[in-house]
Amino acid sequence: MLNYLQVNKTTKGLQNKKMQLKKINLNLQQALIENDFQEANEIQFETFSTIKSGSDVVVEAPNSSGKSTTIVINVIQRIEKAIGESSRALVLVKDKDKVIEMVELFNKLSTYTDLRVFGVHDKGNFDFDKNHISLGNDIIVGTTSKINALFSSAGFNINTIKMFVVDDADELFRSRLDAVIMRLSASIEKTQRIFFTTNITERVEILAEKIMIEPVFFEME
Repeated sequence: MLNYLQVNKTTKGLQNKKMQLKKINLNLQQALIENDFQEANEIQFETFSTIKSGSDVVVEAPNSSGKSTTIVINVIQRIEKAIGESSRALVLVKDKDKVIEMVELFNKLSTYTDLRVFGVHDKGNFDFDKNHISLGNDIIVGTTSKINALFSSAGFNINTIKMFVVDDADELFRSRLDAVIMRLSASIEKTQRIFFTTNITERVEILAEKIMIEPVFFEME
């Protein structure tokens, strides 16, 4: 069953959105304030509780609406602190520039945590990336093809992933990476699956139906 939530800022009150997101981690909140994120924007405010609950989610929002920041906030909120040597959050992005951008944002907003964040992309050194992942990282950000190569050939245990996030899902699926993403998802027995997309295309909806459990769809205007 697909659950759609149409969010319209003309009918949804935007008051009381300062970074007092319900039960937000206080260390995360402090980092947000210090990095000039004084208020939760619409996408962050509307999706926070649902994502924090562990539900599978698809979020459609325009470019420059804060999708990357929303991903980072929610991953830090849920993963919270370093544990063991196995990765617990996997964020798939479209290219090297997006990997660098998101890793920088993770590092800024995880200042008051001990979370370990690592980024991989197609132009990176395979052996270096493999060795670094083996040392232990809580959050991995990477391009789909590089993540697939690393986890397939290096034999990392992907079953420890608690959050499986796909950014720019419509672009990745249009590039025929949906089959790879579906294989990666199938390797994880139990995880929260989240898609962020500019448009909920037919491919986005089909893959959500295949790999998610009763996903909640947010359509941000």
